[in-house]
Amino acid sequence: MHWMDWAGHGWMMIFWWVFVIGIIYLVIRLIAQKEGKKGEESALDVLKKRYARGEISKKEYDQKQQDLI
Repeated sequence: MHWMDWAGHGWMMIFWWVFVIGIIYLVIRLIAQKEGKKGEESALDVLKKRYARGEISKKEYDQKQQDLI
């Protein structure tokens, strides 16, 4: 076997592993982002809860809802 054959094969293996690790990193990152978004409340959700608790009036609720939309 010629050393150029091994060198070419070696670079392909390195490229392959970098590619595989990159894909795994992206998948883990996407999953982490989705998990983080599940816990967040939107501004409209907070507004609805404030109205339901009686912290704001119907008029305030309607006005703030229009501002958010």
